[in-house]
Amino acid sequence: MTRARSFRWRKWNNILHRDIGYLVVGMTIIYALSGIALNHLEDWNPSYQVTRAEHDWGGPVSMDDLSPDDVLAFLARIDARDRYKSHYWPAPDRLKIFLHSGNVVVDAATGAAVLENLRRRPVFYEVNFLHYDPKGLWTWFSDLYCVALMVVTITGLFVLKGRKGITGRGAWLTAIGVVLPLGFLMAYL
Repeated sequence: MTRARSFRWRKWNNILHRDIGYLVVGMTIIYALSGIALNHLEDWNPSYQVTRAEHDWGGPVSMDDLSPDDVLAFLARIDARDRYKSHYWPAPDRLKIFLHSGNVVVDAATGAAVLENLRRRPVFYEVNFLHYDPKGLWTWFSDLYCVALMVVTITGLFVLKGRKGITGRGAWLTAIGVVLPLGFLMAYL
């Protein structure tokens, strides 16, 4: 007579934890890099490197006398003519010129101009692009990723047995991991 084999839940828990863990590696790196970048928006632009250069129009600029040719001539002097998109007056004393990958702001009274050039930051631009959900479909993918993270987290609680597992040291570390964000929440509210 053979004995019926019992369901080995820990074996399947560990397989699920391992395999889903491998699946979420790429997404975790994308969200971690993007999260670090977005946490420091006050310190830098995570998607673009911005460089500024000061130039001079060559005197005051008049809203009434400005022609598109005048704008193009100025841009030619600062090596930006081929990047011209459009221009407008956001205020009577300020001319803004839009460029591909940048802009120029001119103080109409003095002719002082500041050219801003934008260049995509490698890696950070792409991960932030995904983090901001570019086409809507990414939302569903991100939701599946979040569910996978929850599964990896819950199954991870039961990978180890005994004093190093959830009934020992793991219980304390899990409690700390829950209390820390609650502490920040209470401090902020």
